[in-house]
Amino acid sequence: MHVAKPGLRALGIAESYSGRERSTLAGVVMRKDLLIDGVAFARVTVGGSDATDAVIRLVASLARRDINLILISGCVIAWYNIIDPAAVQEATGLPVIVATYEESEGLEEEIRHHFPGDAGRLAAYRRLGGRTPIPLHTGYTLFIRPYGISHDDAAKVCNDFTHEGRVPEPLRVARLIARGIVRSPLCEVSP
Repeated sequence: MHVAKPGLRALGIAESYSGRERSTLAGVVMRKDLLIDGVAFARVTVGGSDATDAVIRLVASLARRDINLILISGCVIAWYNIIDPAAVQEATGLPVIVATYEESEGLEEEIRHHFPGDAGRLAAYRRLGGRTPIPLHTGYTLFIRPYGISHDDAAKVCNDFTHEGRVPEPLRVARLIARGIVRSPLCEVSP
């Protein structure tokens, strides 16, 4: 993959968590020139363990061969439903960059508290490993976990897709769309 090419397409995936039984994922296909040319949705169980499968389903539902990489807004979504980015990368064949926006001491204690005895969930969280801070040209810091892409290329992609602030545009737009779906009484997203 050539991260400098102007036609690079990223699939940004973000959720809107509303506290219900299900949470909504939106995926936005965006070119580096910020043109949007695809949208898809999936649902995950709040407090469940289906986030990885939902992300893979969302990618597959697009049936696109021109997507170059996946950006995911956070690995721990929908009340500790953990996405396995390495499994997403393996299943899709696409590099994955997970982005978060603030420093954190981690979530191990919260997972132990809310899911006592759930060794699988805790192990899934630990497998994520640490995050690496990258400075953005906007003056903010983004924290990433790259899979199937070098740290330097991941940092370049994140900088290229960040117009302002600290959230890359595919993730910002995906989050806006997911929130709109959750708040709309007219829309229902199938599982």
